Amino acid sequence: MVAWVLRVLVVLGLLGSAWVHYDLYANQGFSDIDKIGPLFLVNVVAGVVIALAVLLWHHWLPVLAAVGFGAVTLVAYLISLTPGGLFGVHEQFVMQSEVWGVVTEAGCVVFGIGLLVAQVRARAGRRRVAVA
Repeated sequence: MVAWVLRVLVVLGLLGSAWVHYDLYANQGFSDIDKIGPLFLVNVVAGVVIALAVLLWHHWLPVLAAVGFGAVTLVAYLISLTPGGLFGVHEQFVMQSEVWGVVTEAGCVVFGIGLLVAQVRARAGRRRVAVA
């Protein structure tokens, strides 16, 4: 039951991050930024694909991809907050979409790690039963 809830939370985090990046790309002018615009589209597609993989393939690999997705996206955002910015884009953490982006990406990392731990424990429990 815990693994199922964690899986749903990871999927929601992935889809939430994908939606935030799509909204920024389509409605907030990020499509006009040379390097960042295409990266936002990559983020949208990757978030949806990884979410489907986490939902449909109950293996550790898509969960690890979700953790990596959340971590890399969050680090990229944190770099954009620095004075140098990211590819010339300097964020200031003032839009509601930025808050939701941080929440969803942190959720991918935290709930993804929790799901990985739950999967390892479940596998270890099945091995003990098989040996006994």
